[in-house]
Amino acid sequence: MNGDTVTNNKASADALHWSSMREAGTLTGLRFLWAVHRYFGRPAVSFLLRPIVWYFVLFRAQARRGSLEFLTTHWQCYPELWKKKPGLSASLRHFREFAETVVDKLMAWHLELDPNLFYIRDKETHRRLLNDTRGQLIIGSHLGNIEYCRGFMQRYKSQTINVLLHDRHAQNYVAMMQSMNPQSRVNVFQVDEFDITTILQFKDKIDAGEWVFIAGDRTPPSGNTRTVAVTFMGRTAHLPIGPYLLARALECPVKLMFAYRNYCGDDNRLYFDVVDFADQIKLPAKRRQQLLQDYAQQYANHLEKVCREAPYQWFNFYSYWADSPHSNTPGDH
Repeated sequence: MNGDTVTNNKASADALHWSSMREAGTLTGLRFLWAVHRYFGRPAVSFLLRPIVWYFVLFRAQARRGSLEFLTTHWQCYPELWKKKPGLSASLRHFREFAETVVDKLMAWHLELDPNLFYIRDKETHRRLLNDTRGQLIIGSHLGNIEYCRGFMQRYKSQTINVLLHDRHAQNYVAMMQSMNPQSRVNVFQVDEFDITTILQFKDKIDAGEWVFIAGDRTPPSGNTRTVAVTFMGRTAHLPIGPYLLARALECPVKLMFAYRNYCGDDNRLYFDVVDFADQIKLPAKRRQQLLQDYAQQYANHLEKVCREAPYQWFNFYSYWADSPHSNTPGDH
């Protein structure tokens, strides 16, 4: 596919989409894990997560395929980082880190975060962001734990944050988090399409100095959503153009933000990245398609840098690439 071609991914509309994945975890289950954490501590929670991890590996075939495909692609792209080709044991670790991250998502909304745990890669960019009173569009991903980004930034700056979700299946997590911390300055919105009313709503929030979070690594569930083809870890993937169209409409600075933790290693630090993506995104008609392609590719490049260092923190458990054998057939998340 030509780099400057914006495509309607009809295959996504006709096939199963990632958004049709069943929700992994009920509200009761999340409350149970939170209660275990309160009374018995994190080691007890980690112990209880073991059978859940085995369940995913043994009985969620689509999710297992998505995990192994991503890890194998990472191994092919960065063989120097692997001792051997990833197999079942690597997939077990992958799901283990996902399970630990689900618990951490709850913790990040309720518990005070220890700033000494964070490793900030670019302290100058971080300082500028804290001192900037303008509203910001923050583009994140399903790599690592974006809740740490929100919790960390709110600890240092009284900031209202608005989170845009396409994930209908994530509503249990949101309900749990909001019930744990009703004083949180985080507003969560279920958004399928950016119509005029929605854009004006978020424009008002940006003008008031608030932040808007959106993920840039998954196409929305709408079957007619347009995407662009990018190169990601040596293969072609489709990424949404929605974040960049929204940025143009909001006329605000755009940042990328990533946070992740290495659960299985000796290093318990939380890695926190902020990237100055654009002071403002403009899309003149004559260059619109090429600019959308360029922005999506820039995002993919930054995402790959983080993936290179933290492959087990990738939580898109479905066939991600356009040439995948099971493309557009999602796994359970």
